[in-house]
Amino acid sequence: MEISVDTRLSLYSNMARARYFEQRAYDLFMQGLVKGTSHLGLGQEAVAAGFAEAMGPDDMTYCTYRGHNHTLLRGAPMGPLMGELMGKANGICGGKGGSMHLTDVSKGAMGSYAIVGAHLPVAAGAAWAAQLRGTDQVTVCFFGDGTTNIGAFHEALNIAAIWDLPVIFVCENNLYMEYTPISDVIAVEYPAADRASAYGLDRIIVDGNDADAVYEVAEAAAQRARAGEGPSLIEALTYRQKGHSRADPGKYRPDEEVEEWMSRDPLIMYRERLESLGVSGETLDSIESAAWAEV
Repeated sequence: MEISVDTRLSLYSNMARARYFEQRAYDLFMQGLVKGTSHLGLGQEAVAAGFAEAMGPDDMTYCTYRGHNHTLLRGAPMGPLMGELMGKANGICGGKGGSMHLTDVSKGAMGSYAIVGAHLPVAAGAAWAAQLRGTDQVTVCFFGDGTTNIGAFHEALNIAAIWDLPVIFVCENNLYMEYTPISDVIAVEYPAADRASAYGLDRIIVDGNDADAVYEVAEAAAQRARAGEGPSLIEALTYRQKGHSRADPGKYRPDEEVEEWMSRDPLIMYRERLESLGVSGETLDSIESAAWAEV
C-alpha cells in the first residue's frame, strides 16, 4: 500500500498530540489536579493514530478506560477533554464522567467503558444498526488483551460473524492484564488472533508500534466492512510505557523487557522513518511544537 507524505505527516502529528496530551495529564495527576484514577496509553499512540486516519467522519469508535488517545484522535477537542479529566463543568461530559468515560458522539467517539468487555456487544449492536439503516458506517471497537478471556468477547465475535456486521474488533495487546502477564493465563500465544478461526475470521497480527502498518491493516479492514464482507479481528502488539494506572509503578515488569520496548517507542521510530524518506527535521520540529502549543 502506497502511503502519501501528507498521510504520514498526519499520522505523526496525531501521535505527537496524543503523547503530549497524556504527558501533560500525567503531570496534572501528580499535582493532584486530576480527580480519580487514570489509565494512560503512553506508548500505544500508533494504534489510535493508524485507525483514526483510516476511519471516516461517520464511523464509530468504542474504547476502554484507556481511551484518551482514541477519543482525542477521533476529533474531540483537547480543552474539554482535559477539563473532563479535571472534573470541571466545561469538561466534555460536564465533568461527571472523568478519565474512564470520555465521550463525544458528535465525533463518533461513542464512549470509554470501564467494565472490561462490556462494550464489545454494544459495538456489535451499533454495527447492526448501521447495517439495517444501509449506511456506510464502520464500527471500530478497541479492547485490551485481558478482554479475550471475557464471555462478551466471544459472544460479540460470534454474532458479528454470523450476521456479517461492519465491525472491526481491535485487541491492543500490551502484554499485561493489569498486573498479570497475559501469557500466564491463556493456552495460545496470541490471545485474540489465535482465536479468530473459531469464528471463521482471518488471523491478523500487526505491529502496534508501527503507525504505517496499523494504518494499512485498518484501511483494509474498513474496506472489507464497507463492502459487506463482515467483521475483522485484529491483534495489535504494543506496550504501555507506564503502569496500569496512576497507582501502579509497574515494578513487576522485567527491566530488560521495558528497555526493549522503550527502544521501540512509536514516535521515535516514526520520526526516524520520516527523516529517512526525506522529510526535514524542521518540518517535524514544527509539528511537535504545534502539538505542544495545543496542549
